Amino acid sequence: MSLQPRPWPEPAGEIAAAVRAMYAGRRAPLPVVIRDELGELFADERFAGAFADRGTPGWSPGRLALVTALQMLENLTDRQAAEAVRDKISWKYALGLELTDTGFDFSVLSEFRKRVAEHGLEAVALDLLVAALVDKGLIKPRGKQRTDSTHVLAAVRDLNRLELAGEAVRAALEALAVTAPQWLAQVVQVSGWAAGYGARIDSWRLPTSKTKRAQLAAAYGQDGFTLLQAVYAPDSPPWLAQVPAVETLRRILVQNYLVVADRQGREVITMRDADTHGLPPGRCRITSPYDTDARWGGKRDLVWNGYKLHISETCDADPATDDDAAGPPNLITHVATTDASVPDVAMTEPIHAELARRGVLPAEHYLDSGYPSADLLVSSRADYGIALVTPMLADTSPQARAGNGYDRSAFTVDRDARTVSCPQGKTSTSWAPALQRGTEVIVVRFDRQTCQTCPVKDQCTTATRTGRQLTLRPRPVQEALDAARAEQATTAWQARYARRAGAESTIAQSVKVTDTRQARYRGLPKIRLEHNFKAIALNFIRLDAWFNGVPVDPRHTSHLSRLDLALAA
Repeated sequence: MSLQPRPWPEPAGEIAAAVRAMYAGRRAPLPVVIRDELGELFADERFAGAFADRGTPGWSPGRLALVTALQMLENLTDRQAAEAVRDKISWKYALGLELTDTGFDFSVLSEFRKRVAEHGLEAVALDLLVAALVDKGLIKPRGKQRTDSTHVLAAVRDLNRLELAGEAVRAALEALAVTAPQWLAQVVQVSGWAAGYGARIDSWRLPTSKTKRAQLAAAYGQDGFTLLQAVYAPDSPPWLAQVPAVETLRRILVQNYLVVADRQGREVITMRDADTHGLPPGRCRITSPYDTDARWGGKRDLVWNGYKLHISETCDADPATDDDAAGPPNLITHVATTDASVPDVAMTEPIHAELARRGVLPAEHYLDSGYPSADLLVSSRADYGIALVTPMLADTSPQARAGNGYDRSAFTVDRDARTVSCPQGKTSTSWAPALQRGTEVIVVRFDRQTCQTCPVKDQCTTATRTGRQLTLRPRPVQEALDAARAEQATTAWQARYARRAGAESTIAQSVKVTDTRQARYRGLPKIRLEHNFKAIALNFIRLDAWFNGVPVDPRHTSHLSRLDLALAA
């Protein structure tokens, strides 16, 4: 399939006439509004890297991008989306197709997604939409934006470690049965292995006995290692080791099994015990042989297997008013997708970098307490000119938590003299720069004898062998942290921070309209593509409502509430 970029044709005359006749005096469908207001959004040239320049011409990737966005908006399958291209006059209008155009086979959509994801072009379509909105003045740089995250469930079943081991062996056998059937028939007894691995492992009722589960785990491990030994044998085709399911099996066995020697020196394969042998960190541990990018994650009382989505949007409108006509709607400027193990704070700087690349950096960025750190308060302003409006975690020292005693704010710091004075007027004896978990700190210590004989020791420290110790950050970081903590206690800051609450409404809309919390595809690249197109779909909904002067999500008033209001009047 080759790409021969060309401009989209204008809507066919008969299509345009039919639309004008059908929707005269009425609100036109969203695809018609988007085409009329934004024109040709997705130029073919931007997708050129994913397609060859020679060969049979394929369907326009720019048009396929628009089809994919409309597909996400209406939550359609590939078959349904391809059928909509053939029989929906509003889609033909938006795509510039003739009435008699037969569209394309539904498999073209999956091929388009695969090519775009493989070539790292997942965000191109959203880039083009944001650029168009900036040109129209609907997104203004150096305004206000907010970001929040939500969980996304992987499109695979949750497996315990026993099921994971068995299913990894089964997946490798299935792949080898397709790619190298004759070789597989020579190295294993097909009938015997088919009896154990013919059906999904999680469809069985696994034994409840601890002994029997251990035996089954050892059997899965033995079968897995036997299969890998055959794959890596000198007389086996070298390409077998490159089969993705085989490589996944190897990684799962390494992460979950040990090969040890018994008293007679024989090899024994046992499943790792988490407490005794330890397991790899969650960010590295595969949770399913069918989606090797998915990870287990947790947030407060929620635990899930899959991914995490971060949504950034404009929020320039005053949250205290409901006047949507005062300015453009809140529009999504960026989405970021990671596996579920990545904490929010690790994404703050990458989000700023992407907003800078798109030329839509805000002056103020509203975040919840999971995103900031003391260092980010300083670096965001220095590197990007962004003021983080976010609650900082309070002092966690025992004195601060108890609210009784001398916390750090009770001490006087003289950075020039590199000393600290306690509330009793005593001066520290040690000032030592250090590195704690990769973070620059200054460790300050007071004399042991002075602290142990101090009359207010119980209000200051519980140490019995040392004196009081304080941990400070470098001056600019500490000053920014102290200022942020002081400001967030004011009523004015709390009223200002109310602007961030709208991010939760955006996530609710994305879940309701596009089923964001359930991944449609497998693998991080395709899920990133999915989320970018879902962001485009949400922007389309908001733009369509704004162009037509309709509230995006009007509050629904029940009949009972309406009666209550009437009686009150």
